[in-house]
Formats: sequence, structure tokens, C-alpha cells
Amino acid sequence: MYVIIGGAGFLGSNLAAGIEKAGLGEISVVDNFETDERWRNIAKRNLRSIVAPRDLFEYLNSHNEQIDAIIHINYTGVTKEASVDDLIEERIILTWKLWCWCSENRVPYIYDSTSGVYGDGSQGFKDDDSLEALLKLQPLNPAAWTKLMIDRKIATNIAEGKKAPPQWIGFRCFNLYGPNEYHTTNHRSVVPGIYQAAKSGKLFPLFKSENPDYKDGEQLRDFIWVDDCVDIIIYFLQHPEISGIFNIGTGEARTYKDVLTCVYNAIGEKPELDFIDMPKDLRTHYQYYTKADVTKLRQVGYDKPFTSLEEGVSKYVHDYLEKTDMYR
Repeated sequence: MYVIIGGAGFLGSNLAAGIEKAGLGEISVVDNFETDERWRNIAKRNLRSIVAPRDLFEYLNSHNEQIDAIIHINYTGVTKEASVDDLIEERIILTWKLWCWCSENRVPYIYDSTSGVYGDGSQGFKDDDSLEALLKLQPLNPAAWTKLMIDRKIATNIAEGKKAPPQWIGFRCFNLYGPNEYHTTNHRSVVPGIYQAAKSGKLFPLFKSENPDYKDGEQLRDFIWVDDCVDIIIYFLQHPEISGIFNIGTGEARTYKDVLTCVYNAIGEKPELDFIDMPKDLRTHYQYYTKADVTKLRQVGYDKPFTSLEEGVSKYVHDYLEKTDMYR
């Protein structure tokens, strides 16, 4: 049985679908559902259990001998990112409690770090999990800082030779896009918004650049199709000898204008551009460039090619956004 904490969210629900398709075992989802549509993300899954976050450790303790791995993904529906205290509670304290539980019960543990730990990119995007390298990173927001803090805590634990899960993976996703991200507005990719605007005859405005090194709409990101991310996590689950922190990206940086063009091409229309000023609260911690260093991922044997932006956006549009049922 695989326990996915945050399993009703974007990545968690796609991972549940991937594990089910691969026939790896039963799935239990831990999440809050609140009043939005995230329940639809798992409506097609044949789940063993749906567990409220408050009951998490009671559930783990009563099923400890049946659990093949715990996958802890960012959000469980309880964290308000405006509250640093809540971020600390969920992303440092809870992650560490799960680390300790998995260490004691000899259960593999996979947790969600973030590419946000790389900050403005001046230190590069290499997934070096040594404490020395982690201490050099300077994230630009508290959400990424809390992720880096747990990375450092784990690195210290490993360096000191203390007890650890039999396998542990911290994965750093770059810019994910794909189905089941509709319930969130702050964290979803721009693809659904561009698609909806284009289909209704409106323009989807991209941010103007506040950096003279980048033209408007030409801020660069490593965009990765969610199926590629799921495939990599499943690869880790099937290779228990691998542990460490790993980037999950394509190793290629593309512009937001590229994304917009891909959406318009997918619906057979000519791209149209519009721009708005970047919100003031973003200007001090906006990343203008990200590109995953995937050398380490390739070195541990993951050799599948990544989905191109053009192919991924086309799949997203034709297989999901254009369908009455957009959910996986």
C-alpha cells in the first residue's frame, strides 16, 4: 500500500493515477477537501482509504506493516501560505515527524522539496544534497525556505550517521503543468488560463519584465509535463536502492511566450500577446530563469526522454481541456 499525503491535489492525484495504472499496489490518500472541486481529482481512483490529516499517524500506526512507501506532497489543504507559522508546522515539523516515523518503521519516504530553494539561480540549479551545498542556497520566499530547512535537517541527519528510512527521496519539481490542477489559482500553470481566454476571444496577459536582461513574456522556466514527473517518482519507488535529493525537470528553459504560442497552436489559432505589470509583491522574489540540472537523475539510471513543451501542451489541450470531463 502506498500512502500519498496531499493525494487529492494536482501532483498527488496524478501520482495516484500512475501508481494505479502501473498496478503497484493499493493507495490511501491523506488530504482535506474543503469546499472546492479537488474531490474530482481522485473520483476515478479505486482507493483503499481516504484519511483526514488529523488522523494521519493513527492510520500509519495501525497499518505500519502494510505500507510500501509514504509519499508526502506539499499541500494537505491546511496550510495558508500567508502564515509562516503554518508553513513551519506543515513543511518542517510534519515532514520531520514523518521522517522519524519512516525511520523507526523501516518504510521508504519520498517528500516534496521544491525548485524554489534555488532562489534567483545565482548558485545554479544543481541538486547537491551535501550540507555544505545546501547552506549556500538562498530561497526568495518563506514557502521555499521551509523546504530548504527540512532538506538541511535531513542532510545533517545523514551526515551524522543517524537512523534514516531505508529509502528516502527529496524531489524538486520545476514548473509542472497538466490535468487536475484546476482547483488552485495560486499554483496552477498558465496553460488553463491561456486556453480559456483564447477560446472566449480574450487575451491572456503575461507579466511585463522588471529585469532589463529579459523582454516582456520572455522570462524562462523549466516546464515539465506532469506525466514525466509521475514516471520519475514511480522509477524511484521501483528502485529502493536510490536515495537523495533530485531535480525533476527537463533540463530545458522555455519562455512564457513559448507556452502561450503552444496553446494557440494546439487550438489552431494565431498567437496574440498582451502584457500587464508584475504585481509589486512579486517583484522582490520573482524568478526570471530556472533550468533543472538533471545530471544526477540520469546518473542513477533514469534515461527516458522528456515530453517537449509542444507535445505536452497539445496533450493537455486535446486530451483534457477540450473534453467535457477534464479530470484524469
